[in-house]
Amino acid sequence: RNERCNENYTTDFIYNLYSEEGKGIFDCRKNVLGHMQQGGTPTPFDRNFGTKMGAKAVAWITGKIKECSRHGRIFANTADSACLLGMRKRSLVFQPITELKEQTDFEHRIPKEQWWLKLRPILKILAKYSIELDTSEKAHLEHITRKRISLESNI
Repeated sequence: RNERCNENYTTDFIYNLYSEEGKGIFDCRKNVLGHMQQGGTPTPFDRNFGTKMGAKAVAWITGKIKECSRHGRIFANTADSACLLGMRKRSLVFQPITELKEQTDFEHRIPKEQWWLKLRPILKILAKYSIELDTSEKAHLEHITRKRISLESNI
């Protein structure tokens, strides 16, 4: 539920447990949702999205283990055995690391094709866009002032 839901089962404890049990078999890393953000506290959307990503990752890795295991050993020697989970057009997709390597400019640490650059001309137009509200009906507005009624005039 959160980092402090149980004083015994903290992120550090789980990390140490998996690191000890997985020596020589797999690596373990700590990742807390709030540390992935650019700042601020995680929103319910962030927590829900993180849970969905975690569930999808666990389902993928258990499927890969079943697919690649033979006689009690795991043979993960295909390109899609090392993947990265990311968003592509509003859906979570696993993309092999080898494909990402071809799409990355390692010198500048950015993607070779940046889809958002196509939006720059539109953003420039919108930034300088001046608008006049054109209404078909014209009306004259009058300011209404309230007159104070003095107590003396009522007596």
